[in-house]
Amino acid sequence: ALRALCLAGLGAALGGASADQCSWRGSGLSQEAGSVEQLSLHCAEGSLEWLYPTGALRLRLAPRLPPTAASAKGRSPRHVTACVKPAGTFRGAQLYLEREGVLELLLPEAPRPRVRCFSWLPREKVALFLQATPHRDISRRIAAFRYELRGDWLARPALPAASLTGEGACRPCNDTEILMAICTSDFVIRGSIRSVSNDAELQESIIGVSAARIHRQKFPLFQVGGRPAGSIRTPLRCGVKPGPGTFLFTGWLHFGEAWLSCAPRYRDFQRIYEGARRTRQNPCEFPVD
Repeated sequence: ALRALCLAGLGAALGGASADQCSWRGSGLSQEAGSVEQLSLHCAEGSLEWLYPTGALRLRLAPRLPPTAASAKGRSPRHVTACVKPAGTFRGAQLYLEREGVLELLLPEAPRPRVRCFSWLPREKVALFLQATPHRDISRRIAAFRYELRGDWLARPALPAASLTGEGACRPCNDTEILMAICTSDFVIRGSIRSVSNDAELQESIIGVSAARIHRQKFPLFQVGGRPAGSIRTPLRCGVKPGPGTFLFTGWLHFGEAWLSCAPRYRDFQRIYEGARRTRQNPCEFPVD
């Protein structure tokens, strides 16, 4: 599990800072003006909180990928994807992506609370560069965000609409991706669409789902008992519309929210799975009725 990847804390910390295995909290008051403090993040997910930003922080991204990542199909992951979500009170700094020495702005000061994602190849040198913005009064200024890291050993995960690398996020999953999704997703829910609402500011669609059967959920997204219901998100540009029929919803948890990966009609999934099982190509066993 990705949560189990939180094996090591931040490699360096400022004076007066605190760090556990996956998160860091510190103050810029202990930094010298114009200095750049070096940190390393080795976890699959965590958070950073920088009080009274002064100078800059450079965060090296060096995730320890699970063994399944390296062994999937006998190769290493083609890329790693990171997502960052700013706190609603993000102030006093700007966050940049540093790739091979080139900076690209990810989060301006006082950004909207959108998730930003980016990918890189394992051989690329990538870091996050947090630059304090000059203010006479630095009190009440806190630059804080959460992060997640994923690799492409998982069946094509959906990424939020603000992704820098959302290419292909809206295309239907192929048969192989569907079969992998039922084995590796954070949730697998059989159900129907009861509503679709759109958030133009966040560029997200929220799909209201009524669950007929909860095959798997690693987190309590759908409450068990009665007629379980919950919501799943997808990029607004995908143009999801409400419609009849039963679907098999699969996907991933991003910052506490369910994001859609694959959602074939259940009858189509039955045909795909039965065909794979007959030829012994199904990657895992799954109850079909």
